[in-house]
Amino acid sequence: MKKYNLINNIFGWFSFAVAAVVYLMTIEPTASFWDCGEFITSAYKLEVGHPPGAPFFMLTGKFFSLFASDPSQVAMMVNAMSGILSALTILFLFWTITHLAKKLIYTDTEKEMTLGQTIAIIGSGLIGALTYTFTDTFWFSAVEGEVYAYSSMFTALVFWLILKWENRADQPGSDKWLVLIAYAMGLSIGVHLLNLLCIPAIGLVYYFKKAKDIDLKGTVIALVVSVFLIVVLMYGIIPGFTRVGGWFEMLFVNSLGMSYNSGSLVYILLVVLAIAWGLYETLSPKGDMNRAKIAFIFCMSLGGVIFIGDNALLWIVLFIALAAFLFVYKGVNVRFLNTTILCLMVILIGYSSFALIPIRSIANTPMDQNSPENVFTLASYLNREQYGDRPLFYGKTYASSELRNNEGRLEAPVSEKKTYDKVVKKSPDQKDEYVVTGTIPTYGYDKTMFMPRMYSTERRHVMGYQIWAGIKDTSVAPTMMENLRFFFDYQLNFMYFRYFMWNFSGRQNDVQSVGNLSNGNWITGISFVDELLGRGPQGNLPPDIAENKGHNKYYMLPLILGILGIAFQLTRGKKGEQQFLVTFMLFFMTGIAIIVYLNQQPFEPRERDYAYAGSFYAFCIWIGFGVAFVWNLLKKVLPEIPAAAVATVVTLFIPIQMASQNWDDHDRSGRYTMRDFGQNYLRGCEPNSILFTMGDNDTFPLWYAQEVEGFRTDVRVTNLSYLQTDWYVDQMRRQAYDSPPLPIEWEEDRYQGSKGQSAYVLSKKDIESVIMREFRGSNENMLSRINFNDFYDVKAFKDTMLLDDVLDILRTKDNYAPRNPWIDKGVVVPSSIFKMPIDTAKVDWKALGAKPQTEMVFNMGDNKGGIYRQEIMILEMLNNINKDDWKRPMYYAITIGEAPLQLIDQSMLEGINYRITPGIIDSTAVNVDASFDNLVNKYKWGGIENPKVYLDENNLRMCRTFRMMFSYLITALLEKGDNERALIALDRCVEVLPGNTVPRGGESITFADAYYQLGHPEKGQKIIDEILYRADGSLQWYASMRQSDMTSCSNDIRELTNMKIQILDIYRRYDRAKYKAFMDNIFNQTEVFMNNRVSFGDRSHPLDHLMQMTMRGAILSQDSAIKKEDEALMERTAGLMQKYNPELLQKYYNTK
Repeated sequence: MKKYNLINNIFGWFSFAVAAVVYLMTIEPTASFWDCGEFITSAYKLEVGHPPGAPFFMLTGKFFSLFASDPSQVAMMVNAMSGILSALTILFLFWTITHLAKKLIYTDTEKEMTLGQTIAIIGSGLIGALTYTFTDTFWFSAVEGEVYAYSSMFTALVFWLILKWENRADQPGSDKWLVLIAYAMGLSIGVHLLNLLCIPAIGLVYYFKKAKDIDLKGTVIALVVSVFLIVVLMYGIIPGFTRVGGWFEMLFVNSLGMSYNSGSLVYILLVVLAIAWGLYETLSPKGDMNRAKIAFIFCMSLGGVIFIGDNALLWIVLFIALAAFLFVYKGVNVRFLNTTILCLMVILIGYSSFALIPIRSIANTPMDQNSPENVFTLASYLNREQYGDRPLFYGKTYASSELRNNEGRLEAPVSEKKTYDKVVKKSPDQKDEYVVTGTIPTYGYDKTMFMPRMYSTERRHVMGYQIWAGIKDTSVAPTMMENLRFFFDYQLNFMYFRYFMWNFSGRQNDVQSVGNLSNGNWITGISFVDELLGRGPQGNLPPDIAENKGHNKYYMLPLILGILGIAFQLTRGKKGEQQFLVTFMLFFMTGIAIIVYLNQQPFEPRERDYAYAGSFYAFCIWIGFGVAFVWNLLKKVLPEIPAAAVATVVTLFIPIQMASQNWDDHDRSGRYTMRDFGQNYLRGCEPNSILFTMGDNDTFPLWYAQEVEGFRTDVRVTNLSYLQTDWYVDQMRRQAYDSPPLPIEWEEDRYQGSKGQSAYVLSKKDIESVIMREFRGSNENMLSRINFNDFYDVKAFKDTMLLDDVLDILRTKDNYAPRNPWIDKGVVVPSSIFKMPIDTAKVDWKALGAKPQTEMVFNMGDNKGGIYRQEIMILEMLNNINKDDWKRPMYYAITIGEAPLQLIDQSMLEGINYRITPGIIDSTAVNVDASFDNLVNKYKWGGIENPKVYLDENNLRMCRTFRMMFSYLITALLEKGDNERALIALDRCVEVLPGNTVPRGGESITFADAYYQLGHPEKGQKIIDEILYRADGSLQWYASMRQSDMTSCSNDIRELTNMKIQILDIYRRYDRAKYKAFMDNIFNQTEVFMNNRVSFGDRSHPLDHLMQMTMRGAILSQDSAIKKEDEALMERTAGLMQKYNPELLQKYYNTK
């Protein structure tokens, strides 16, 4: 046995070494997109990231960052931490599989383990561990600075620890393993809550080991108790600790008049004393059982265990149930009390890492999300209140509305949760106090249902419900059948099983899927099977699939081996069945249970496979057992030792195949895109600028650049989604490094909590239009509910107002007269058009790239109805910047979507940022000097010109954004007649964003057109060839599909066809020799699709584009031969319209 243990340890560490080498070779040398920049920042400088925080990750990441030789190496060190922790996960997986396999293979413990059995056990562990090493999802997380690699390590650790306990359960002191598991659980809360989902599997291991008679009833009870423990941790201890602490804090500060945090300190002291008392009573010879039980109740109460949810009646019931259990149930003994108290103690010790969050928040770090400085704001932070709730067991649907009374007003909330924060003191000697800063109401809804899967009322989500569940009438609640269809088809199949098959069957490409045929599906790699699965013809795959580095084929071999492993467990008697149930609970709880809990909506912003890594971990246990199955099968024809060797060697080709397929799309070495792209946003800004951002990928890279690498700390990055919150406004009013505070002059008490959150915008036109509708009888009861004399004077409403006056109302008034005629509360701005005078003589118009104008106008729109804190603060900043004669530049990133306050007409493009200007901009809206300098000279490109560097979809999307910025610049230069710089910009774009690393699409047509226009047709044709290589490849693939598949790809076909028509227009103007032949190609291809009933729709129809282009040629051409040719093509286009879409032709004749 000692020899086996040595071999087991050696091969376990061998698995670790293989994984560690692979991950350290393929880590990204800097931060990655999405949350990685934020997590690395929070680790390096111990700053407060997004709720609910990951303090233990921060502390560990800080330790690893100490090994960086300079700040530019910090990200690589944190990424390396993920790689090493992931390798430890592989180590624990190996030992888990060998532990379980040994119990099923080496059954006769009276005899010495044979060499064949040893090889089979070690082979099972090795194949299972190596397979997981190279799985798509786990490898992705292993090479970036995120929490999921760490969380996976904790999952593997606690599951392995319970197996260690299982081996020693009958020995004295075995409970220490349970205490160690509890400690690991407590620590893991400071990384991610996913680890808690191991508890049911752990509970089953405990039950199967301790129970004398194992039966279905006992198994069910064990599972129920395990789930209850998850509830205790997630909804008891984690929120309960701050809840009870909040009661103490409120008592000591508000009632007893003591200083801030005095109640929290007393509470923590009482928790320590209660635990010490409980341990004394259960360990000391002088201890008393009744006192021990009372101490136990104190521990559970002060620890927040019984304070589950927000219902006081439930708390009383749980308290009584706990007391009854302790004093009535005779099975309670000292060992149980002591072990439970010890477990609670170590969980709280692990959980205490969260003390880092308020400690660092009090220090006012530059990144201080939610500002959780006291027990109340910390509770909100830990409970993720800013993200809202999703109904699980009962609740609203997409068709639901808040309940209203007979007058049409909202009914009172079912419940309201008050939020508290420190009072804003008017003087230093004002006493400490907590005040209510707002309420979180919970309203009643109509059209509710049990287990609602479709609950969002957001328009795009409702569209998704219609697609996935076949909803026809969105005004009525879905049936349970529709509800279940969405659950099975979208949530379970698309958002879980698809990811599962990515890892164990194959992946179509790395492009995010929205349910379409050509992106992000799972495949087998077996052509006829994939065709049966509806993945399209496999013989002529387009380049976007065949050449995509994420096109990975495993031929279902890992899946098959895992199924064989399940069969092996289930055929090995009771022990095998018990092991199967344990493994299945781990598989289920870390996969399908998460799907049920998350209740995801359609059109997620990114793929979510990383959330289910634990489930794929569990399946790899079965893959390991698949080796044992093969060995068991081969033993019938081969001796035991050769059978074990052959089984191991043959199945070893499965992880080898996965490694060979996955390496190119998981190797991030040499990629610096996130760092360079983030710095590019900052590079283009003038000193001391303000830069507005919105999403993760135009905010976190900038925070990383400033906080970690110290790049352009004079620029104040301001996230617009956060600017809606009071805590973020507070932070923006503080100095940060070299960046002065934002020019916001509001006093804190005017924007704290719900104050200053919004205001009604009601213009004179709004009021008059309502009154006119009343007199026309369109809304019978409205006027009867308006008290004109009390609420407003119609003369107070104006067509326009000075912005200074508007801000004075917003900054200083709670109830400005006039008030809202229909809602008797809230601030009202009595105009929808605000004007801001500009002192043109003092503004540097040349620097702004605009012509002078005497005022800037902000039109809130006729139907806006309200203005929110984000917009109010932007207006405040603009007003103060204007008073300072526009000396402080203000930008917003091109990637934020809609311009803030609809200021697109006051914005000049300068690279990838728009600069807000008060003047008159030219028709191109491009500051060509600044854009040229940024794009051609200043920006860096992260190594994307290297074909060996892997660029996933997110990186490619950013690259195409840069191409679009080049196209805007080049178009503007050509319009201004600056051909020399246009050609330089063109060549630079082709150099840094080449077609062989960033596949060309419609965004590159401008470059081909420009090259032709500048007299370089050979360069233009090269770009066209690169575009057509992919476009024609895709169109030919679509054309070979069966009709039902072809019609499902109508949008893609239309987009690609219209791209070809744009290229056709280039040939029409510059190369008539190619024009006719290419036109024939488009006609023939379009006819194929229309013959197969591909619907192009009426918007952007290819035939409409063809008609416009040929008419333009026929009308404008001076050459009679060309004119005649274009007229013939126009008639041919009209013929296709007549044949396939006569409505479009008729509409065309009517309007053209």
